Amino acid sequence: MIKRRPSVEELEELRTIADLEFRGVGRQLIPDDIVLVISPSTMKIRYLLFNNEIYLSLRAGDYRFILHVPAGRVLNKILPHPHLRIYVNSRYSGFIASGGNVFCKHVVMADPNIKPGDEVLVVDSDSYKLLGVGRAIKPGWEITYYRWGEAVRIREGVLEE
Repeated sequence: MIKRRPSVEELEELRTIADLEFRGVGRQLIPDDIVLVISPSTMKIRYLLFNNEIYLSLRAGDYRFILHVPAGRVLNKILPHPHLRIYVNSRYSGFIASGGNVFCKHVVMADPNIKPGDEVLVVDSDSYKLLGVGRAIKPGWEITYYRWGEAVRIREGVLEE
């Protein structure tokens, strides 16, 4: 893997992608001092590193970001509630923070604009602390409507770091 600083054009492109995917917070989400990790075989950007840890991944197939906990913490601070968030009952916080998937019965509230496949933040319904980041399985409105099935497949819990 090749590590290097992004050019001005790459940084703007990455921020534009983040704007589209995370509702207009690209400039706040992606700092100037990130490091790109590039695949040597395809020369495509694979990861964005910040403070020497994986901050975001970039899917080569569709050029969408995959969240990791450090970026999730930043998004949890800068996005207005309830954008891209799934709020779970405090009783299940430990299970989810350790990497367990979120089921509809765990959910107290969800952003109704979430679509299946969206990257989401899973937060505690009482403290609003980030528990994990993952991919939505069902639409946001359906997660709270139904009480069965998987709602979010957790990629990283905060206790897994």
